Amino acid sequence: MNYKKTSDLIFSEIDKAKSILLHLHPGPDGDSVGSALAMYHYLRSQNKQVTLISGDSTTPQSFNVLPGSENITKANYFNIDLKQYDLFIVLDTSSPNQISKLDKIVFPGTLKTICIDHHQSNQHFADINLVDLTSPATAQIVARLFLQNKVQITPEMASCLLLGIYTDTGGYKYFPTSSITFNIASKLAKIAPDFHQSIFNFENQDKPGRLLMMALLLSNINTYFGGKVALSIVSKSQIKNKNIEPEAIFTVDIANTIKSVVGYEIGGTLIEGQDGKVKVSLRTRNSSTYDLSKIATSTGYGGGHKAAAGASIPFRLSKSLKILLSAIAQNNPELGSP
Repeated sequence: MNYKKTSDLIFSEIDKAKSILLHLHPGPDGDSVGSALAMYHYLRSQNKQVTLISGDSTTPQSFNVLPGSENITKANYFNIDLKQYDLFIVLDTSSPNQISKLDKIVFPGTLKTICIDHHQSNQHFADINLVDLTSPATAQIVARLFLQNKVQITPEMASCLLLGIYTDTGGYKYFPTSSITFNIASKLAKIAPDFHQSIFNFENQDKPGRLLMMALLLSNINTYFGGKVALSIVSKSQIKNKNIEPEAIFTVDIANTIKSVVGYEIGGTLIEGQDGKVKVSLRTRNSSTYDLSKIATSTGYGGGHKAAAGASIPFRLSKSLKILLSAIAQNNPELGSP
């Protein structure tokens, strides 16, 4: 990838565009929201007409701490008028079905598309693709674009980018966090010196329902492959019995907690949603041996990174579990049978 050439193409398209669409991917995380809001602030500073849609999911309340979050429009790809836009900047999204899972994504011929992403499973589906696998977060790529092109980064933009980087690196713990990450974060921190308050506010907005969901996940851990794979499996009936509110169901990151146990090489969660799909989240302590992006892709319904990946499998819980276990066995036959 020629970073400079691709960067020039991206800013050229932004300069030409009048009305620009941004989005959040289904189940948005800090990187999705942070990078999108930073881009939103920049585009507005360039006097562009910008719409940032929430996508398939309700934006978690915890992201309200980010400047500009009030400007996220509650809409998905299929209930907006695409004819109003001449450019769609797709952030932190590896494939069209990560824009929306509600139907097949088709881009109108008049809509120019740019994808900025860091996922190994990226399909290079846009007209212009800036996919940097060496970056631990899309927010880092966006920050690098701004810095290298001498964009005036405001405190609002810096706060959004720092939260995106912080969350997707797990607090600077996950590969491929590097000296580049810290260099960029240092420059952003000088622009937004109160960034730590945003992170504190983001991490301290729990509700009782989220703690109930955490307890439910921790109490339903099963092991497979001789104890090397540990998965928490929760059905929609269990969630209903606990009266856990919908917005709390998919906000608990127990997969990281599970894989922290010595001996559990892969940790994950399978949560059955009311829509009939099972959301899978996977983490590993050894990404050189267990490439989770390949495992998630092998299910036919997911993707991600080597150390962190996920899927949304459109079957009942028992069948989804079989698909996942088969994908693990297929990619790591040395584990044996489940």
